[in-house]
Amino acid sequence: MKPMHKIRKNENLKINLNHLFETVKSLLNDEDDLISGLANVSSVINAYITNINWCGFYLIKNNKLVLGPFQGLPACTRIDIGKGVCGTAAKTKTPLIVPNVHKFPGHIACDVNSQSEVVIPLFKNSKIFGVLDIDSPKLNRFKKAEVNTFIKIAALINKFIGCL
Repeated sequence: MKPMHKIRKNENLKINLNHLFETVKSLLNDEDDLISGLANVSSVINAYITNINWCGFYLIKNNKLVLGPFQGLPACTRIDIGKGVCGTAAKTKTPLIVPNVHKFPGHIACDVNSQSEVVIPLFKNSKIFGVLDIDSPKLNRFKKAEVNTFIKIAALINKFIGCL
């Protein structure tokens, strides 16, 4: 059994985000199973990022987003492509940062405590594979530096998925 990764949280946001990125990179470099890799990524994001209430993945199966590994309360198990924040990000293949989910047309409230959300599409061989979804109970929660780190993490995940 390999040693567990140490969480090195820091009060400095830039340092903390760098530690998060490097930890995810290390976890994915050592893994060859999709579910195990994504489960650890959601766990690490949940450990490093404050003021979030849900973090995880929806993966495309039968032209729907199906709940994958996550941290948080039970969630919607299937989301139609084009519906809600996750489905819209999957359809448009672009990241979505939603400062107030209640103002997003067609928002799906899996957790009534969620106030803001960021969703980053994931790809395998340039084809949509799923999304990374992170919710917060605070309005306008996600800073540009955090979103940029999530996009970099998604790029690592895309590379990881492509190798499976």
